[in-house]
Amino acid sequence: MHILVTNDDGVMAPGLLALAQAMRQVGDVSVVAPERNWSGSGHVKTLHNPLRVREVTLADGSPALCSDGAPSDCVALALMGVINRPVDMVVSGINPMANLGHDVTYSGTVTAAMESIIAGVPAIAFSLDAGEKGHGYLDYTAAARIARLVVRTALTNGLPKGVFLNVNVPYLPAEEIKGIQLTRKGLRIYRDELEKRQDPRGQYYYWISGQSPTGVPEKGTDFGALAEGYVSVTPLQLDLTAYHHMLGLSEWGWHNGNLPAAANGSETG
Repeated sequence: MHILVTNDDGVMAPGLLALAQAMRQVGDVSVVAPERNWSGSGHVKTLHNPLRVREVTLADGSPALCSDGAPSDCVALALMGVINRPVDMVVSGINPMANLGHDVTYSGTVTAAMESIIAGVPAIAFSLDAGEKGHGYLDYTAAARIARLVVRTALTNGLPKGVFLNVNVPYLPAEEIKGIQLTRKGLRIYRDELEKRQDPRGQYYYWISGQSPTGVPEKGTDFGALAEGYVSVTPLQLDLTAYHHMLGLSEWGWHNGNLPAAANGSETG
């Protein structure tokens, strides 16, 4: 069993080391991660610049590779040949902050797993719900144990084709975590604000700031599970088609291949 470990916080992040060490108890491990922090980078594929890869040594003395590309670039590089053996699963994390609701489209942790799915390799993303504590020292012991359990379970049972898991772990001692819940994406509430500033030369620039996002802790969702002290496991897929709206939209006049009247220039007004 060969597991690729990556993240979006940078190759020297303590969460990556904890995840790599946990995965070594499951199978052989290769690490390919960004050389810097790419948090909030979303799903990136670098096409117009060269990507460089270099060897580094993790804090426990184990070897790793790092790239100047994004997390998704790191996965693509590894699966396309930088790692010269087949990968059975990609695991990403452990992110110090939760990735919930709409976060999955922003998160480099999660989109690294998406890149793996595009390549046809099973993947799981792991995040720790440390909140404001995520900016300081964190104990990843419980999250690493959960990651090992989830990966072993997924490997034993086999993930459905095209499906990956987004796992969020409450920041609690292992004995206080109540269990694991299978959840759906909840509603993330963003409270972003735009700050307009002026540099010494009179040019304007902008900061996107604001209060930390919150969420609706509805039962059955990722937010709800964490609020109750459970690990949230959310199965995700890349097919974003809104199938339940296709019937209604087909009544707009294009379901038989015909252009709506407005597109033919026959609208009145």
